[in-house]
Order: sequence, then structure tokens, then C-alpha cells
Amino acid sequence: MSKAKTLHLLLERWNAPICPLLIVTDDECVLRALEFADHESRLHRLLRRYYGGAYTLTEGNTPALVKCALLSYFDGNPDALTKIRTATGGTPFQRQVWNALREIPTGATISYSQLATKIGRAGSSRAVGAANGANPIALVVPCHRVIGADGSLTGYASGLPHKKWLLDHEACFSPRARPL
Repeated sequence: MSKAKTLHLLLERWNAPICPLLIVTDDECVLRALEFADHESRLHRLLRRYYGGAYTLTEGNTPALVKCALLSYFDGNPDALTKIRTATGGTPFQRQVWNALREIPTGATISYSQLATKIGRAGSSRAVGAANGANPIALVVPCHRVIGADGSLTGYASGLPHKKWLLDHEACFSPRARPL
């Protein structure tokens, strides 16, 4: 029996306009996790959940392509995040939800129920909410664009103030945005 390959991950602590971010990439310049620094314990918990003991995490620099896309996002081009390649563990259902999140247009929001219907799982908004909350790649996999059915801000694992900031930021640069 062969031993599982160890995934080598790099962590950079980067000062973004919203607050410091924790950016985790792999040897292929693929984004594996992104979290707000004030939720660092969540980052480590999700890395352990999705990769078990099959990864190493060392301080390092974020690849230029990832950092340039993030800089462009914060400078007013929210669609720049679509250029970032992502990968993560998770169940097939979670990855289906996370892929659907990346299809939500910048400046738009969607309810958990609408997202469940979009992926062909009408009636499973709670399961979609749980998958959304387990997303290890905040901002780039835009779980902040999912809101309550009544239009309220609800359920953001990285904190509602961050969610509101991101939605307000995107509203400044997108004709699709609705005021919250």
C-alpha cells in the first residue's frame, strides 16, 4: 500500500484593505484556503478537516497571479477573482455548492433556497447553508453573496461585518448590485 502524498501548502499573512487575510496556496499556485486573520482558528480547522494529516503548512509568498487578482478586486475590479484557480477537499455535494457560488455574478445576491434550486436540490437549503459555511476559500468562492430569503444578512462563518463590507464593496463597482 502506498503512502498518501503530502500536500505542501504556503501561508501568507497579507494586509488587505478590509483587514489582514490568510492566503494558502499549493505548489501549483492554486488557492487552497483564504480566511480573515481574525478567524485563523477556523482556517486551521478546515485545513485539518479537508486534508487530515496529509499536508504541511509553512510561511511563504502568495503567487503573483493570486495576489494581482486580489489587488485588482480591492481596486474596483471584483470580476478579477474569477481568474484565480481554486481547489479544496470536501464532499462532492460541498464542491457542487462551492462551484455554484463562483457562478453568482459580482454584485448579485442569492438566497440559500435559490442556490439549492440552482444546483438541482430544491428543498435542501439547510444542507446548502451548511456547505456554504464550510467553504474554506472566503471571498474568492463568494459565499458572502448568499443571503436570507427575506434579503437579510445571515450566516457568514467569517463574521457578518466582513460579509457586509464585501457586499458594499462590490456594490460600488457593479451595476448588478442591490443596496442592502
